[in-house]
Amino acid sequence: MSTGSPDPFRFDEDAWLVAPRLVGAILTVDGVGGRIVEVEAYDRSDPASHTFRGPTRRNAAMFGPPGRVYVYRSYGIHWCFNIVCREEGHGAGVLVRAIEPMHGLDRMRARRGTGDDRLLCAGPGRVCQALGIDLGHNGMPVDAPPFRLLPPDSPVEVRSGPRIGITRATDVPWRFGLAGSRFLSRRLP
Repeated sequence: MSTGSPDPFRFDEDAWLVAPRLVGAILTVDGVGGRIVEVEAYDRSDPASHTFRGPTRRNAAMFGPPGRVYVYRSYGIHWCFNIVCREEGHGAGVLVRAIEPMHGLDRMRARRGTGDDRLLCAGPGRVCQALGIDLGHNGMPVDAPPFRLLPPDSPVEVRSGPRIGITRATDVPWRFGLAGSRFLSRRLP
């Protein structure tokens, strides 16, 4: 599948439609970031989604306006970053799983404590650590500072496959990645 939509950041649509459009986009937080190379879509009707059982204090941002950020702790260790999709009150979003580091590499390396650029942002917890994303960003609009989201500078080839790191709905092919990228958290089939 190729993306090249004239309005790639229309977040008021289904997460599984928004997700592949984010692949190839440039995301930075306070000038630190790079090309999004891997994402996963989640919907309220999806048993793997944090919103499946309805609104809670933890997932409230996912029920907010589309284009906002939902940040949560995974396994009590890592922050993870999603962009809210569909209409307010629905509870859907796109998890950013991996980024090709391009901007602010020294800051990313210092935050992550590694010089291996391939591993700086390969996984949702690493993305947040490298970009300095934490709970303080929860609910912020992704199209306003400190975030900057730019469309891909050219069409990209996107592959899809089953999501990873979950125990429910593991066969749903809502994981999308940049074909041939060495910065994915895990290879796509």
